[in-house]
Amino acid sequence: MAEEGLGSSGGAMTRRQAMAAAASAGVLLGRSTAEAKGDEPVHATNRAFDVVVVGGGPAGLSAALVLGRACLRVLVCDSGRGRNAPAAGVHGFLTQDGTPPAELRRIGREQLRPYGVEFHEGAVVDARKTEDGFEVTLDGGEAVACRKLILATGMADVLPEIPGLRELWGRSVIHCPYCHGWEFRGRPWAFLVPPEAVVEMATLLRGWTERLTLLTNGPSGVSPEHRTWLEGHAVEVVEDRIDRLEGDAGEFRAIHLEGGRRLERDVLFVHARLRQASDLAERLGCSLHEEGPKAGMVRADPMGATEVEGLYVVGDASEAGVPSVASAVAEGSVAAAVASRAIFSEDARRPAGGGLAGRG
Repeated sequence: MAEEGLGSSGGAMTRRQAMAAAASAGVLLGRSTAEAKGDEPVHATNRAFDVVVVGGGPAGLSAALVLGRACLRVLVCDSGRGRNAPAAGVHGFLTQDGTPPAELRRIGREQLRPYGVEFHEGAVVDARKTEDGFEVTLDGGEAVACRKLILATGMADVLPEIPGLRELWGRSVIHCPYCHGWEFRGRPWAFLVPPEAVVEMATLLRGWTERLTLLTNGPSGVSPEHRTWLEGHAVEVVEDRIDRLEGDAGEFRAIHLEGGRRLERDVLFVHARLRQASDLAERLGCSLHEEGPKAGMVRADPMGATEVEGLYVVGDASEAGVPSVASAVAEGSVAAAVASRAIFSEDARRPAGGGLAGRG
């Protein structure tokens, strides 16, 4: 483990000990080029880490697990706001199917304890590139330095402004049939999607039920060709505007339409638009996909690496995988392995005993 000494003399510092000593001595870790030139006020970071992980969901905790087991000093920053928090359980993740999201986080944190991973219970308000890596500003004003930065900040769902929808979101108003479809299989569904996607989505949803009603929330714009397809597959099309959704204790009951009509359905599938839950990636210089199925996601390679050296984006926020807990866990693990190998390679190029190259 990293806390154990190196060498036969027993006097060599480990990486963690060296970084802690440097930080406590007031070393200006993470100084930016501008600060070094005197263009901005210089301020010391209070703590220094090998890697800071922003986001304490499945992707972030998975990354922290790999990094902690690699004997690196790791800080996980967790604001506690997960995209899947409203859901009753996580699905499609082997060994954890049905586990509530909060319980999955608890288990993940518990399994990190042996590896010395530290936590900041709050948000990251800013981050910037520096000569040695990154400087990360925590809510409360503390600045910490790190060599590599992993963003697992996720996406936010931009929901239609329909009264009653938000209260049912993640339980019986859903966005992913793979996550929630089994619980509603064979039952009557409604779905609300853009007109150009109606056939594609109806084809997908028919895997769980053939009792489908398309809601257009006004004049549809559905092409004649697509309308013919819908009719041929017994998909009802309702073009009335939606007044409100009716639910009880998270269970969907009915759709109330303008004019007084009430449609009883068991679930509503919504094609929600996505946006980055945090602007940190953009502030650091990353670009986003503007169109297509990956619209709003950070451009990254399959390992999570972005165009900014030393910066990785994993989970829903990244194009590296697909929006699911299982994929997020895999992405976090892969990016952490790549980041740790980069650190080891950098250390191998240092003179023996120099810098922070001591290993535990």
